[in-house]
Parts: sequence; structure tokens; C-alpha cells
Amino acid sequence: MNESKKFKNFIDKEKLYKLIEGQQPTQSEINDILNRARALKGLDLHDVAALLRITDHDQIYQIMEVAKHVKQEIYGKRLVLFAPLYTGNVCVNNCLYCSFRKDNKSISRKILKMNEIQNEVKELLREGHKRVLLICGEAPANDINYICEAIRTTYAVQENGHNVRRINVELAPMSIEDFRKLKQEKIGTYVCFQETYEPDLYKEYHPGGTPKADYENRLLVMDRAMEGGIDDVGLGVLFGLADYRFEILALMEHAHHLEEAFGCGPHTISFPRIEPADGAPLPEHIPHKVSDDDFKKIIAIIRIALPYTGIILSTRETEELRTELFNYGISQISAGSRTNPGAYAAENEGHKTGSQFQLGDHRNLDEVISSMIDSGYIPSFCTGCYRKGRVGHDFMDLAKPGLIKEYCMPNAIFTFREYLNDFATPETKEKGMKLIKTLVAEIGKENLKSSINNNIDKIDQGERDIYF
Repeated sequence: MNESKKFKNFIDKEKLYKLIEGQQPTQSEINDILNRARALKGLDLHDVAALLRITDHDQIYQIMEVAKHVKQEIYGKRLVLFAPLYTGNVCVNNCLYCSFRKDNKSISRKILKMNEIQNEVKELLREGHKRVLLICGEAPANDINYICEAIRTTYAVQENGHNVRRINVELAPMSIEDFRKLKQEKIGTYVCFQETYEPDLYKEYHPGGTPKADYENRLLVMDRAMEGGIDDVGLGVLFGLADYRFEILALMEHAHHLEEAFGCGPHTISFPRIEPADGAPLPEHIPHKVSDDDFKKIIAIIRIALPYTGIILSTRETEELRTELFNYGISQISAGSRTNPGAYAAENEGHKTGSQFQLGDHRNLDEVISSMIDSGYIPSFCTGCYRKGRVGHDFMDLAKPGLIKEYCMPNAIFTFREYLNDFATPETKEKGMKLIKTLVAEIGKENLKSSINNNIDKIDQGERDIYF
């Protein structure tokens, strides 16, 4: 931890653009970089810049194959599932890519009351969700007191013996004092997207006179969060706002800054692309559109550059692309998502508030899980690390020597077994039980295998919320 590095702007625009325009790496240089990546030690800024310059299809395939190796070594076949819970679409900002922008008159607005949040949570619990991302527009009504009450309300809901076990939050920047209050509510990860790290384009896409127009206030929000005691933070950009190569290098700089200043890099990085959004002008003519092929490449590069960082993919992307990207770096996905407040509970009533963007994957949770099983992936609703205190530095101390897998896979199996017993359709349950049997048989340590089987028996007999 280095006090002198805190609260300092770490983006050197000219330096990053110069790195983009460097020479194409030779095959020998690529091999050297990828060999280091296979050792699970991560890559530096210059390594990443070199890989971003690659355009040859065969060389990109090499990167993706190494990413597949790294993903398998660290995360195995586990994929964490969550659902976003939008508590409001009222917003004081005027972002040109978002339906929630204040000048958009084409959508109906709403901030959920606590009883409405309860109804939303009940619907999510009936589906089988255990992890929730609480998210809302930036507005005076969504102050820290409202957010804390919403978190407590969400945790308190019980539905047929089920409850939300961990809440992550995606919220506008706040003060260190407010982050200290947020810390007391037992959240998991605090997420805030920079949207774009390119300062001039940031100003263009976020018209002045609103809180979000302040580039540096947003850039340094994670410094305030970690200073306020938040253990895990999640970064992200909205791909399509600027040259994706610049954004990736900036994400690397942000991760490096947090490591230097606070001794711990980001817990997650999210990878959304601009999608159509009612009343938002920018998605009609995306300034720096990212192709599917480039999208696959950049996810693979981040996976090998920051091997222990979770990579999140939302339902903005299609079912087919999401399934393919599981192989190359994705470790967390949303499922059965709605992006408008009140949508889960009100869906059958015909009520619809404005959504933030257009979804690409419209499947419900069971359909997503069924597809994951077909691809050999085990769905995980695990929250054990948060509740056991394996967060921040402690998580990384276990992750880097490879010890975290001894918790992750068993806990994934336990939460998946719960889902199969309590929520799955008969077809999904049959396939899922076979997958669990296969995965347990592959475990090499007999004492661990025995412990897992004992806990599976307990779950089948009705015990719930077992975790290591």
C-alpha cells in the first residue's frame, strides 16, 4: 500500500495512444508473452499493448487458447450466476447512450418503494436466485439512506425458506463517509463503470451540469470506496464509446493503480457493449463499434493479463456468443435479467417501466442453466467467500497459489444441488445430477471427495446453505 499514490489521476492519454500505435509483435515475442501468461502470473501494460496490436487470425487464436487454459486452471468449469435488481430509473444525468438519461421523455419513471423491492426479491427467489446486483439511476431520492434501507429490505425477504445470500451494488460515486455506511450493510462488491477512460470523449458523452460530467470524480471513485473500507471493487467500461484498445490499456492502468495504492486490484471487470436504448441517440450510430471477433480477443487478453479477476458478461449479449465466451474468460453471468424497475414482480400484470437497454439473451434462469449443463459448466450461486471473509487481500492470497479452487468447486456443487432439488425443471434436474456425479468423480483428493458427498447427502435430506 502506497499512500502517495492514492487519489491521483493515473490516466496518461498520450502514453496509452502511443502504446496502441506501436509495432506488431513478432511470433517470437508473442510466444514469450503467452508463455508467461500460461504461468498464471499476469501481464504488464506493454505485454497487453503488444497483444492488442495483433490482427492475424491464427495469432489471435493462440491468445484465446491460452485464455482457455488460464480460465480452466483458475475457475475450472464453474460459472457464477446473479440477477440485476433495478430499484429505480430516475436519473439526473444525461448520458447519450442510456435510456435513463434525464432528457428522455419516452419512458415511464419509477423509484421502487420498500414493499415493491420485497416483491421483486420474492420473484427472484422463486426462480432460484441467491445473488443480486442492486442498481439504480443517480438521483437525490437514491441517496445512501435509501440504498442502505433497500439492502436491508432485500436481505430480510424470506420466500419458502429461501433468501438472498449476497448483494453486490452498482451505484453512482459517493463520498468516503457514505462508503463507510455502505460497508456496514454487508455488501459484496461495489461496482462502478468508468464508461470510457478517454477524457475528451467522456466529456462529449456526458454533457455538463450533471454529477456524472465530472470525469475525475468518477475516475477516483474506487480510491474513495477502498479508503472507506470496501474490500472488493468492480471496474468496467462501455465498449463502443472509444477505441477498445485504449480502454483495455486504461483498465490495466486502473488495476495497477489500485494494486499500488491499496495493495489489491479489482475483484471483477465487466464487459458490456453498447446496445439499442429507447431515447438514447448514441446507440443509433455507435462511435467505435466492437465486432464479435474483437470482443472475443479483448476478453481473452484480460483473462490472461489479470488471471485472478472475475470477468462479468451481461444479458446484453446473445445466447450463442455468451456460451462461446465461457471458454475464454467469463466467470460470472447475469441470467433471467430485467433492466427496468418492478419488472420481475409486475411482468404478469402488464406493467412496464422504462428499461435501460435492449437485452440480447431473453432466457429464464432454468433455460440458461440447462444450456450451461449441456456445455459441461456447473452453475454456482456460491457466496461462501464473502461470508467467510475471504475478500480483498485475503481472497487474492488464496487465489494466486491456486488454493481458492478447493472452496469454489465444492461450494458451486452445493449451491447447484440446492437449485436442482428446489427449483429445476425435471429435464434440467436429470442432466444436472449427472453433471455433479461426473465432477465429483473427477476430484483427486479422496478426503475432499468424501466431504463433498457427505454434504450432498445432507442437502438431499433437506439441509440448506452449506459451504466451506
